[in-house]
Amino acid sequence: MADSPDLTDSPARRPVYVIGGGPGGLAAAYALRARGVRAVVLERSDQVGASWRRHYDRLRLHTTRRLSSLPGLPMPRRFGRWPARDDVVRYLEKYAEHHRLEVVTGVEVHRVEPAPDGDGWLLRASGGRELTGAAVVVATGYNHTPRVPDWPGRDSYTGTFLHACEYRSAAPHAGRDVLVVGVGNTGAEIAVDLVEGGAARVRLAVRTPPHLVRRSTAGWAAQYTAVLVRRLPVRLVDRLARPLARVSVPDLSARGLPRPDTGLYSRVRQGAVPVQDVGLIDAVRRGRVEVVAAVEGFEGGKVVLADGDRVAPDTVIAATGYERGLTGLVGHLGVLDARGRPVVRGARTPKDAPGLYFTGFTNPISGMLRELARDAVRIARAVDRRQGSRAARLP
Repeated sequence: MADSPDLTDSPARRPVYVIGGGPGGLAAAYALRARGVRAVVLERSDQVGASWRRHYDRLRLHTTRRLSSLPGLPMPRRFGRWPARDDVVRYLEKYAEHHRLEVVTGVEVHRVEPAPDGDGWLLRASGGRELTGAAVVVATGYNHTPRVPDWPGRDSYTGTFLHACEYRSAAPHAGRDVLVVGVGNTGAEIAVDLVEGGAARVRLAVRTPPHLVRRSTAGWAAQYTAVLVRRLPVRLVDRLARPLARVSVPDLSARGLPRPDTGLYSRVRQGAVPVQDVGLIDAVRRGRVEVVAAVEGFEGGKVVLADGDRVAPDTVIAATGYERGLTGLVGHLGVLDARGRPVVRGARTPKDAPGLYFTGFTNPISGMLRELARDAVRIARAVDRRQGSRAARLP
């Protein structure tokens, strides 16, 4: 890793800057390097894979090791089929080292602007740095700011309140009554972790019942099916998914989790991926995780639910997602939609912002790491074709 990039004002020698030292940024840097293009990764923390280091302890990939490797370096077999969080972190460290990537840590990019000479991009970064690049790959900002709904009365709640990003393990919650709010993959896994870790009572607040899928059935990973069907028509996948769900997932309606009314792939296209089962189905079926209505607010030290019930847990954990963090960085360039997401991603570059690329801003059914790896190769090809003659080349 480098302490600081070697910069020059010569447009012919400007590197491609990659913002973010997570899997998407590292993969893009390697793919560019493989094409002879100098890529400099700018990471605001002091280590690569910073967001992975902050995940809860029990986290394992819901995608297989073989389909989660980045370009140029397979994940080791010793990681097992479903690599653990710490293994992913070690892999990212090894990836940067193995490919001799130019990673500059402790540099946070605040704003991206067109270069004053009209050729490339100017990055305004921490410490007053102004860096000029032939192109920019934005690989940060997907899970930027924890989202907590503006629940009325929350300030009056006297129990412990956490966002899921602050949750590490069940140990501090052993023997306590805990309410988890939100039934995405994070909320579901935290609820199971709490049950297995000795929480006295675990409730899971659900507004919209999710699609539940088995992570693996008879050795066949759900990811394999997702890869096969992701290019099929949405309605066809919805129809195929219904009988499969009835066979593989029990009816949990009596426990508060009815089967969704909308199709599985229709929900994915709206941004809601299925919940991969890592124990939730069994925990709900056995009553160890109690499904309750959505949270509407707080009152008198209690949590008010949508059905009128009031509960008084010791701890509330909000697994309510994140806001995107791109507005300050590139919002002034007209490259974001109404929800703060890039209007184009991957190898495509915005019409009015040529040379600006985005990766990692979707949650694909086929697996985030798999798609990041594929994006990296496509982005590198596009950069080499469109900006390669003006970018710094490796010796």
